[in-house]
Order: sequence, then structure tokens, then C-alpha cells
Amino acid sequence: MSTTVFHNARIVDPSRGMDERGSVVVEGKKIAAAGKGALNQGAPEGATVIDCAGRAVFPGLVDARVFIGEPGAEHRETIASASHAAAAGGVTSLVMMPDTNPVIDDVALVEFVLRTARDTAIVNVLPSAAITRGLEGREMTEFGLLREAGAAFFTDGRRTIASSAVMRRALTYARDFGATIVHETQDADLAASGVMNEGLYASWLGLPGIPREAEAIPLERDLRLARLTGGAYHAAKLSTAMAVEAVARAKSDGANVSAGVSICNLALNENDVGEYRTFFRLSPPLRAEDDRLAMVEALRNGAIDIIVSSHDPQDVDTKRLPFADAEAGAIGLETLLGVTLRLYHNEEIPLIRVVEALSTGPARLFGIEGGSLRPGAPADLVLVDLDEPWIVREADIRSRSKNTCFEGARLQGKVLQTMVAGRTVFTA
Repeated sequence: MSTTVFHNARIVDPSRGMDERGSVVVEGKKIAAAGKGALNQGAPEGATVIDCAGRAVFPGLVDARVFIGEPGAEHRETIASASHAAAAGGVTSLVMMPDTNPVIDDVALVEFVLRTARDTAIVNVLPSAAITRGLEGREMTEFGLLREAGAAFFTDGRRTIASSAVMRRALTYARDFGATIVHETQDADLAASGVMNEGLYASWLGLPGIPREAEAIPLERDLRLARLTGGAYHAAKLSTAMAVEAVARAKSDGANVSAGVSICNLALNENDVGEYRTFFRLSPPLRAEDDRLAMVEALRNGAIDIIVSSHDPQDVDTKRLPFADAEAGAIGLETLLGVTLRLYHNEEIPLIRVVEALSTGPARLFGIEGGSLRPGAPADLVLVDLDEPWIVREADIRSRSKNTCFEGARLQGKVLQTMVAGRTVFTA
């Protein structure tokens, strides 16, 4: 059994409220010790000792919203290529969305993802399963069998379920199987042909807009159904102040609800669309600066629980089009940590809260192993130089698709090493 010691590190472990100088000892696939007293007896004999020189060690990131092309669109992204992109970004566990071809709506597809990940991926890849067959919003899938097969949670991915009766049943069944319903809310009629945030800027560009109410109205329905059923509900990607207010009210009323935000909606606003830059065509769309600031405040105060990359690979054929015709989505696994650290460097969010939202929080919400440096936890961790500057360059992107919102961005905070189950899967 090999032993690795990360010595003289800044250890940030939200699962224990820890942010202190010390050491992390990895024995085999597990954390043996972590903290300022970890080396009281000295380094174990034969251990590999890494002097971190004050650099930070976090639990590996857990990304709860990743779209992957395999099966059906491997030219955009495979499970293997997504895992390499994840490792480079410090992500040690990711949950894959069911928006594939065929849809992950039966046990065979869940088993396919798990088997392919075991054979080809270098990080932990967990499948989610569809709430409804074919993501069509009508007939529910077999929750019990899918959960037993290994589905992390249930979601219809990019789709919003229109039927309140179906959503009520889904929340009830998920409650009975100890699972969470993860839902992205966008009213199809209100959004209609909209392609960006509704407002003055959309009018200047001559583009149809999506009002904030398109997100808030189905979300309000879901939150009331969560109260009614007692089911666990997670709002996948919030982008508006009114949506955050609704979630905060539901939490204060005791509903079993949580919420996430895409890193793009935390870091960018509608002005970044510029002159029809299709890499900024996203769902939900980039909102006004007031909404972005509301997202940051909600993350700080806990109304929003987690941050996701919403990694969504699109190829040239779907992005190099007029803005209104381009597909929505951007990749984000490799830039997730670097962009989020802007909030820390700007003194908007404390570092321990950043790590909680990226790692400990999603692991706890969805029952995923990881997100902690406690003794006995899986040795999934990341070594980060919080101050090292770097530039996002297309040539360095490991994802098969290159549709990043942050090409050319100057970031501060670089992943130096990623470890999964005690094995180093990435070094800078």
C-alpha cells in the first residue's frame, strides 16, 4: 500500500469546518489523516512526501451537472474525454445527465454508463436517470430499478416537465426511494423562441428575449409540490433574483429543497453576448448584472447550495451559426474552479464556502462518496496554487468540443495535481 504525504499545505475541508496549515496523509485509496496534527509522529516510513509550500489542498470537486455525448454523440464528448477534462479542472466526481441517444431511462443504459466509466474514465462518473421516458414529460421511468442500478438522482436534463401531475408523482416516488428530483425550469410558452435575456440589450440586438418569469413560474409550482409531497427537490440552475427569493422562502417554510447555479450565471451577464457571440448562447440565458449579483449573494448566504459547470459540449456545426439558430450550451469542466476562484480573490465569497459549494455540498446533497478529507474518506483531492495566473487557451482544452465562454480569460488559481482514490490522474 503506497503512502503519499502532502506536507505544509493549506487544508480547506468544509466537512470539518477546517481551513488551516498542516498535512494530508494518503494511504492506499483512503485519507489516513488531515490537519495540523497529521504528522505528529512524523511521515510514515517509505512515504512519498510532497512539499506544498503553502499551496491549498481541497477535497476533489463534485460536479453535479455534466452533459456528455456518449452514447449517440461521441464526436462532441465521450465519457473518457470528459473525465480527462474533469481531472484537469480538479473535478474527481461528476454526474452525467440523461440527455443521450438513447436516453438514460432504463437499467441497461445506467449499467452501460457505469461499465464504460469503469473501463475508460479516470475520475468517478455517475449516471443520473430520466424522470420520464424519452424525456417526453409523460410516462415516469422505473425509479426503484434505476436507483438500485446506480442512478445518482432523477432529472429530465435540459427539459422542463409541463405536467404538474407528473411532477407530483415524481416527487412522491423519489421520496419513497430516498432519491432527489433535479429539475431545470423554463416555461416553454413564455420562453417560446427566445434566445437571450429579455430586456433592452436584447432589443438593441434585435433578438427575441426570455423573461425572468419563464424560470420563476414553473419553479414556484415545483416548490409548492415539494411542500405537498415532502419529496427532495433540487432546482438545477437558477439565474434570476426572483427565483432565488422563491427558493429562500421555501427553505424557510421547511420544504426539502436545494438549488444550484451554473458558473456562467455567476461570472457573466447579458452584456457578454457582445455582438452575437454564440458561445454565450446558454440556457438559462445570461441575465442582467443585478441578477448576477443576486446569484453571488445567494451563494454567500446559502439560498443557493452548489455551483455546477453545466458542461455542455457543442461542435462547430451547432455553434458557428447565427445567434438565434445556434444551440445553447458551453463547456466548463476545466474552467469551473478557476472562474469560481474569482469570487474568492474579489473577497465576495470566503474560500471555505467556495469549496463547500463545489465539493462538500453536492456530495452531501446527492449521497456521493467524496467531498471530504476526513480520515477514512476516499482519497479524492486536488492540489491548487491559489495565486498562479493562467490563460484559457483553446489549444489546451482537453474536451472534444471547444465551446467555452472563457477563451482568452485570465484566471488566478491553477490545479497542480488531481488524485482519485489515491491515484494521481492529473499533474500540471
